[in-house]
Amino acid sequence: MSLMLVLGLSGCGYDGFFRYPCQDPKNWQNEECQRPLCEANGTCADDLLPLDMIEESEETQCVDQE
Repeated sequence: MSLMLVLGLSGCGYDGFFRYPCQDPKNWQNEECQRPLCEANGTCADDLLPLDMIEESEETQCVDQE
C-alpha cells in the first residue's frame, strides 16, 4: 500500500513547466510581464514568486551578462 502511495506521489513533482509565463525568468523582460499589463490579471513575477527568488535570479543574470 505504501509503495503505491510513493509511486503515485512521485508523479506530482516538478515537470519543468511554468503555470504562468511570467513565472519563467526568461520572460521577465517581455512586455506582458511588465506593469501595468501584468497587474490586470495578477501575473507579475513579483506577485507570483517569493522576493528572494527574484533577487537571486537577477543577480545570476547580471553575472551571466558580464
